[in-house]
Amino acid sequence: MTHLTYLEAAVVGLVQGVSEMFPVSSLGHSVLIPAIIGGSWAQDLNVATAESPYLAFVVGLHVATAIALLVYFWRDWIRIIGGFCTSIRDRGVRTEDQKLAWMIVLATIPVGVVGLLFEHAFRVIFGRPIIAGIFLAVNGLILIAGERYRSRASLAADAAIAAEREPGPAVPAREPELVGAVRAAPASPAAPRQREQAAMIQADRRLASMSYPQAVVVGSAQVLALLAGISRDGVTMVAGMARGLSREDAARFAFLLATPVILAAGALKIPDLLGPLGHGIGGQILLGSALSGVGAYLSVRFLLRYLRTRTLVPFGIYCLIAGLASVLYLGLVK
Repeated sequence: MTHLTYLEAAVVGLVQGVSEMFPVSSLGHSVLIPAIIGGSWAQDLNVATAESPYLAFVVGLHVATAIALLVYFWRDWIRIIGGFCTSIRDRGVRTEDQKLAWMIVLATIPVGVVGLLFEHAFRVIFGRPIIAGIFLAVNGLILIAGERYRSRASLAADAAIAAEREPGPAVPAREPELVGAVRAAPASPAAPRQREQAAMIQADRRLASMSYPQAVVVGSAQVLALLAGISRDGVTMVAGMARGLSREDAARFAFLLATPVILAAGALKIPDLLGPLGHGIGGQILLGSALSGVGAYLSVRFLLRYLRTRTLVPFGIYCLIAGLASVLYLGLVK
């Protein structure tokens, strides 16, 4: 793969990092952008090609994306991994951290199995630009419909979290020590971080209240992301809200579920990048990975704040318009 330029690596890396976190499909954008630009981009950056080196490069960027997620959620992953290890040691599941760990394990099995068995077939059959544009529009409809037809339980969960954040003397009976930590505002410079950490623990406890079958249903939605144009995080968020999670908790669970899947997918492609496919593009890989990691970190930080009070509808509208425009352009103009 000697034709990957630094400009192509930079654009693909940044788009990968941002669009992997935003509910707009990173794979869909990785397919559509080269096709729309055309020329050498369309020739060199084609994921549908058999043993595509570009695919190895794109999926290899997932390692940087996953590292960014691990950095952002490092406190959570220490607790989750600790819960997993202690549950094996104790041969039981007794704490929220232990349950959340096993929920993540069980919820990632469906996409892991389907990905290993059918990733190549999905990519070759559905990885063409026009089809990616169609699925990007479908992704937009999923996001819009997910917000339009949210369950009452999900709406109530949003209201409950908003009420807990409101300052006031009343403290709900549930987890009063954590709610108090969220509301407290000491003068210490570390206060914002302490409140954020307390809120994360609260969120994980809410997630752990789901049943295992519910978690598997939500995690299974990631299978749809094997279709270029369908967002992993987007469909997982919609599935989470359909199962009664608040929008913010659904996003958090989506990011936690995505971390091991993205990391595994990237790790599987590292041998390709270290072999003949990666010869001559070491600098491009480093540049793309750096931009992908930075873009992912900033995106997840932004989204978790954005989704506290705002909806997925703007992303749905973007996907619908971008998908239809891509189909029209590629079908009629190119």
